[in-house]
Amino acid sequence: MKRKTKVMGASHSYGTASSKSGTSYVVAQHATSSSAQEFFPVPLEILEEIFLRVPADQVVHVCRLVCSQWKEVADSESLWRVRCRREGYNLCDSSKIPEDWRLFYFLCKKRRNLLKNTRGEENMEGWTIKNGGDGWNLEDVMVPHPNEVVKKNFVTSYGMCTKEQLIDLEKEGYSTAFMDNLQPHIKISDWYAPRWDCGCEYSILVQLLDAKQKVIQSYAPDTVFFDQWNDQEWNRMIHVFRDYGPGVRYIHFRHGGKDTQFWAGWYGIRVTDSSVEICPAVNT
Repeated sequence: MKRKTKVMGASHSYGTASSKSGTSYVVAQHATSSSAQEFFPVPLEILEEIFLRVPADQVVHVCRLVCSQWKEVADSESLWRVRCRREGYNLCDSSKIPEDWRLFYFLCKKRRNLLKNTRGEENMEGWTIKNGGDGWNLEDVMVPHPNEVVKKNFVTSYGMCTKEQLIDLEKEGYSTAFMDNLQPHIKISDWYAPRWDCGCEYSILVQLLDAKQKVIQSYAPDTVFFDQWNDQEWNRMIHVFRDYGPGVRYIHFRHGGKDTQFWAGWYGIRVTDSSVEICPAVNT
């Protein structure tokens, strides 16, 4: 019995563009001009298993163009749901099901931290800094971080210290059509902590910018203040941009702070393990 497949409504191409050379392209061209059933009379179950062993971008850019049968399988919810499971792209909340499993797959596959050098392994490389007091410094974490791999943090001084990065989304692989049509969630995360023996303050500003670097949407929470003699534990700032509209081409990330007692040296706020990620909606 021929298996029925549930075909997703979205018709976007989510992988990276593939080259029109090699065996896969020749096969696609030949099959397009031939009777699909004569060329590859393959049961849908077997065809799906074959597609699961083909690189995902080739499934989208080559296989689905061969014939209506191949397109049906390449667009099926079943194919991408199984692919997610096999490659370990799981739902954070099993009660929230993606509307489009193919989009969920590619967003998970491309998901990564778009900020550079967030834990200080490369000193201040990648950051544009503004120094106050004795300027920024790096040190070993005073209190263990929730993420065990984090061993260092940036630390501020007695004058306002800020550091920032500008993320070019197109250079990072997120096309203008992708950002405008799909508007995936953009998740911001930042870890910060005070010293126990000195008061300090922390601030963060994240902006979504258009092609001319004009602000489309901003996240600028109130400045956080810590008193002297605190528990010096790590705190986390999280924000998710949703429904921000078309036109986003850059993300501007800036954070920093200072101590509030004007002590020489580095007694101000500590920051580390910051992140900016493009995420599936159900996993933010």
